[in-house]
Amino acid sequence: MSAAVVAFSALRRRVAIERPDDVADEAGGVTRGFAPLATVFARVEPVSAEETCRGAALGLAKLWRVVIRARGDVAGGCRAAWSGRAFTVLSVRCLDADGRFEELLCEELTP
Repeated sequence: MSAAVVAFSALRRRVAIERPDDVADEAGGVTRGFAPLATVFARVEPVSAEETCRGAALGLAKLWRVVIRARGDVAGGCRAAWSGRAFTVLSVRCLDADGRFEELLCEELTP
């Protein structure tokens, strides 16, 4: 997608962005949790879906593209939530030379 195509009006979905937040447990380790980072308007669209095998279980890996106004504090490992769906942010890239928009490549988390 070209950045020229992205318009502010295309960012219509409210997406919650969460950052990793490790919490110490009583056994001396850490528990991975997530803390709210921001709620932003975004363009959310599916990219692909393919069968995967994780351990002995078959599953479906669904990739999504989430375009937001550039923030600079979203990175791989963050999480996004939209319309009852949860996504792991795999990568973040700048979409235009002016640095106004970022594209998050996300994998949908399925229970």
